[in-house]
Amino acid sequence: MRWLRLFLIFLLVPLAGCALNARPSTYLVQSKGPYTLDTGDIVRVSVYGETELSTTYRVDDGGSVSLPLVGAVPVRGLTTQMAAANITAALADGYIREPSVAVQIDTYRPFFIQGAVKSAGQFAYVYGMTVRAAISTAGGYTDTADRTRVLIYRKQGKEMAKGTVDLDFPVYPGDTVVVSERWF
Repeated sequence: MRWLRLFLIFLLVPLAGCALNARPSTYLVQSKGPYTLDTGDIVRVSVYGETELSTTYRVDDGGSVSLPLVGAVPVRGLTTQMAAANITAALADGYIREPSVAVQIDTYRPFFIQGAVKSAGQFAYVYGMTVRAAISTAGGYTDTADRTRVLIYRKQGKEMAKGTVDLDFPVYPGDTVVVSERWF
C-alpha cells in the first residue's frame, strides 16, 4: 500500500506541472488600439464635390497613397481619420479651397498562415477574425498539427512581436499565424 501511494505521488507531480502551464497568462502581442493603415490596405477616399478624386487607392510600399494633383500622401501608421486630415491638408495647399475628405477602409491587407494547416498562404482578412477562423480559412489542421499551440507574429511599431496565443485570440490584417506540428 505504501508503494502505491509513492507511485501515485510521483505520477501526479509532473501532471500538476503540466496543468499550470496550459495557457499563456499574458501575451507579448498587443490586441488593443485603433486600426492603423499599412502597405496593402485599399482605402476609399471621398472628396466632397470632386468625383474624379473620389475613388479607391492602395497604400503602396512606401506607406503612401498617390492622389492626382498632390502626389503621394503618407498614411502608414495612421488611422482613417488621421489619413483624411493629411489628405485634406495636401489638397488645401493650393489645389482645392476648403476640401472635405473622408477615408474608409475598402479592403484590409491580407493575413498569412503557415505550418500544419491544409492550405498555408495569404488570405483575405475579415473584420473580427480569430485564430480559430484563420485556421478554418486555411482548410483546417493537418493530421500532425499541435492543436494546443499557435504562434502569432504581429508588427508593433517598428518591431515584430511574437506570442503564443489561444484559438479565440483576435487576428489583425498583416499578422502571420503559425500552427506548430506535434512530435509525439
